[in-house]
Amino acid sequence: AMLGCALLLPVVLGEDCPSPCSCWSLGEEWGARVDCSSRGLLSLPTLPRLTRSLLLHNNSLPSIPAGALDSLGHLQELELWDNPWHCDCHILYLKLWLEDFSLPTLARLRCASPAHLRMKPLGQLTGNDLGVCTRLLPTKCLQFFWRDLVLIAGVVITFTLVAWALKVAKKLVCQLILGRRRLRRNIPKTR
Repeated sequence: AMLGCALLLPVVLGEDCPSPCSCWSLGEEWGARVDCSSRGLLSLPTLPRLTRSLLLHNNSLPSIPAGALDSLGHLQELELWDNPWHCDCHILYLKLWLEDFSLPTLARLRCASPAHLRMKPLGQLTGNDLGVCTRLLPTKCLQFFWRDLVLIAGVVITFTLVAWALKVAKKLVCQLILGRRRLRRNIPKTR
């Protein structure tokens, strides 16, 4: 009779449980249940990699940092409702991540701010709602973009100067050849 019951132990497989949360091992193959609900969280704590069930509802989370959920490959359950989601460019990561993970979870989330988006479902946000998102690309990507742009401009300028120099050189060669011919005509032939 005991074999059919899942044994919940207050241990996370070799990983520390985030201090404000409660964690239970679901068994070595199943991962862990991490309950961070109703803890007044303002930011996402560092989560165990083997988290299978994550409860974050009823907190004060305005957004989830980009990439924060990517390492949770065992995650199967995620509760995020009842958080004051701030719907600007920073919420885009969570929206896109949930579109892949769980559309029903996404459907339960609503914006708390800014005022013009209050109570709008997160899943219905469009690019127009978010405004101009200049920081969607990581900083390194932007640095490479500017570096590449400078290199391309340098190549274009170099080719332009080389083409101009060749044109000038061709003109000079033509003038020299024509000048020699004129000199030959003007020099009297002596025998």
